[in-house]
Amino acid sequence: MDVFEAIQTRQSIGELRPDPVPRPIIEKLLQAAVQAPNHYKVRPWRFFVLTGAALTRMGELLARSFAAKYPDAPAAALEKERAKPLRAPLLIAVGVDKPAEAKVLEVENICAAAAACQNLLLAAQALGLGAKWRTGEDARNPLVKEFLGFAPDQELIALLYIGYPAVQLPAPERPDASDRTVWME
Repeated sequence: MDVFEAIQTRQSIGELRPDPVPRPIIEKLLQAAVQAPNHYKVRPWRFFVLTGAALTRMGELLARSFAAKYPDAPAAALEKERAKPLRAPLLIAVGVDKPAEAKVLEVENICAAAAACQNLLLAAQALGLGAKWRTGEDARNPLVKEFLGFAPDQELIALLYIGYPAVQLPAPERPDASDRTVWME
C-alpha cells in the first residue's frame, strides 16, 4: 500500500481481535514513528508498549483510580474501567519530553510527537492493522502517568490501541481541502 492509499483509507477502528501483534511488527511501527520531523533533532517522543499482563495491570490501575474518584460507583462501572486497556492486544502510550534547552519550544515537541503518532498509525494501516488514537481523562490521569514512568507535568498525548481489525468498515468519506485553503500568489 502506498502512502496516499494509507492516508485515504486510514480510520479509527475500535473493534479489534485479541490476536497478539508480533514484536517485529511492533518494532516496524515504532521505526516508522521515529522518522517524524522534529525541531533540533531532539526526538521528544517516548513510547511505552503494553501487551499481555501489562494491559491487565493498567486496567487494575484504571479501576482503582475510578473507585477513588467515585467511591459509590457500581461494580459494572469499575469493570468497564478495568476492561479499557483490553480493547486491543497492543497499547502504545506516547508521551512528550519537556524541552531541555531554551531554544526548543514545548509546542514543537508536542507537534513532533503527534507526527510520530500519525506515522505509526499510517504504518499500521499499511500493514493491515486497525488502530484507534484515544486520550481523554486516562491520558491526564497522574496515576496512569506514574504507571508509565512519565513525570507529572509531562504530556501523555496518545493511547494508541492497535490490533487486527475484527470488522471491515466501509471506506471513509474524506473531506476536500478547498474550504480550508487560501491560495496566495
